[in-house]
Amino acid sequence: MSDSKRSFITKTTLVAALGGLLFGYDTSVISGAVASIDHQLVKPLNLTSNWEDFISGFVIASALVGCMIGSIMSGFVADFIGRKRGLFLSAILFVISALGSAWPEYGVIYPLHDPVAIVCSFIFYRIICGIGVGIASTLAPMYISEIAPATIRGSLIIYYQIAIVSGQAGVYFVNWFIAGLGDHDWLMTTGWRIMLVSEIIPAFIFLFLLIPAVETPRWLMLKQRDEDALSVLHNIFHPNEARQTAAEIKESLNKNTELGSLFQFGAAAVIVGIMVAAFQQLVGINAVMYYAPEMFKNMGFGERGALFQTIFVGIITVIFCLIAMKMVDKVGRKPLLIVGSILQAIAMLGLAATFIFKLNSMIAVFMILFYCASFSISWGPMAWVLLAELFPTAIKGRAMSLAVFFEWTVNLFVSWSFKVMDGNASLNAVFNHGFPFIIYGIMGVLGTFFVIFFVPETKGRSLEEIQNIWLERKNKKYNASSVVVENNS
Repeated sequence: MSDSKRSFITKTTLVAALGGLLFGYDTSVISGAVASIDHQLVKPLNLTSNWEDFISGFVIASALVGCMIGSIMSGFVADFIGRKRGLFLSAILFVISALGSAWPEYGVIYPLHDPVAIVCSFIFYRIICGIGVGIASTLAPMYISEIAPATIRGSLIIYYQIAIVSGQAGVYFVNWFIAGLGDHDWLMTTGWRIMLVSEIIPAFIFLFLLIPAVETPRWLMLKQRDEDALSVLHNIFHPNEARQTAAEIKESLNKNTELGSLFQFGAAAVIVGIMVAAFQQLVGINAVMYYAPEMFKNMGFGERGALFQTIFVGIITVIFCLIAMKMVDKVGRKPLLIVGSILQAIAMLGLAATFIFKLNSMIAVFMILFYCASFSISWGPMAWVLLAELFPTAIKGRAMSLAVFFEWTVNLFVSWSFKVMDGNASLNAVFNHGFPFIIYGIMGVLGTFFVIFFVPETKGRSLEEIQNIWLERKNKKYNASSVVVENNS
C-alpha cells in the first residue's frame, strides 16, 4: 500500500473516530457532576431516600435512553442518508445537548421555575445527546469497517475505541481541572455547568472535519452509485484491486436470497452480534466509568482526590487500547476476548473482596485499574471491531443498529441498577458496596464461554469472506435439518 493511500485511509478513519471521542466524552463528563446534579436538580424534589436514589440514577443514566433511541434509528439513518451524513447529524445533536443540559432551567421554549420541570428539561437534553451518541456509536465503526482494507481493518476500528477512551480520559482531566477553579459551593452551582458545556468544543471540531469526508464505497454501491464507489476505492487500493473489490462488493449484494430479510444470512449472524454487544456492558464497564468518583469516595478519598484518581483510569484505558491496536491483526479477536474476560472476572471479584473485607483502599484502586486494563485490551475495542465486521453489507445498517440498541439497553440497566444496588442498605450491610462487582465478575466468566463456543474469528478476512461464514453455517444447519426430516419420513 502506497504512503498516499495509507494516509488517506488513516485521515478518513480518524475523522470518523472523533464520533467515538464524543461518545466517550459525553458518557464520562457526567461522572464529575453527579453530586452537583443531585444537589441542584434532585434534592429540590424533596423525595424519600430510596426514591431519591431511584430518580438520581435515572437522571444520570437518562442519556442512555437517547442512546437506545439513536441506535435503533441509526440503521434507517445509515441506509437512507448515508454513513457520513448520519455522523454529521450526530454532531449537531451533541452541540444542542451540551448547551441545553448545562442550563436546563431555560427550558426548551421558555424559562422554567418548577423543580420537576427543570429536571425534565435536563433529562430531555441528555436524551438528545444520547440520540447523538447512539447514532455515532453505530455509524462510526461501520464507516471505518467499510473504508478499511481487511489486513489493517481491526487496528483501524480500534482507533474508534481509542477515541472513546481518549474522550473519557480527557474529560476526567477536564472535570478535575474545573473542580479546582473554585470551592465546593462553586462546583455545586457553576462548575458542573462548565463541565457539561465543555463538550461543545469537540462537537464543533467533529462537524467541520466531517464536511470534506467521503462516503463509504459499500453504501454508494447499495444506492447503485457504482462510479462514485469506484472513485473512493481508487483512493484506498491500486486500480486492479479497486476493481476487484468493487466486483466482490457487487457480488455480495447480489447474494440476497431473501431480499429485505434481517435473517437472510441466518439468525446466528444477528444473535451473535447482539450478544457481543450485550456482554461488552454486562461485565460492568460503565458502572466503573460513570460512577468511578463515587467508588473512590466510598474508599475514603475526598471530592477532588476522587476526581484525580479517575485520571489514572483514563490513562490506563488509553494505554491498553493502544496495545490492543498493535495486537488485534496479529493475535486475532477471539484470543484477546478470552484472555480479557478471564482477567476482568478476576479483577471484579477481587474488587468485591476488597469492599466486603474492608481491605486497604489502594488494593481496590489497583483492582479497578487492572479491570480497566483488561477491558481495554479485550471487550472494549474487540466488541466494536466485531460489530463492524460480523454483519454482511446487505443487513449491516439494520443489524448493527439492533445490536447497538441492545448494547445501550444493557448499558442503561447496568448503570441504573448499580446506583440502586450500591445505595441499598440491606446489601451494604452484608457486602459493604461489593455486591455489584460479584455480578460483573460472573458475567466475565460467562462471556469467556460465549466467545469460545459462538464467536467466529474474523482476523484477515474481507467483509465478503465473513459473510460467507454465515452462509455456510446457515446452509449446514439447513442441510442437517433436511436430513432429520428425511429420516423421520
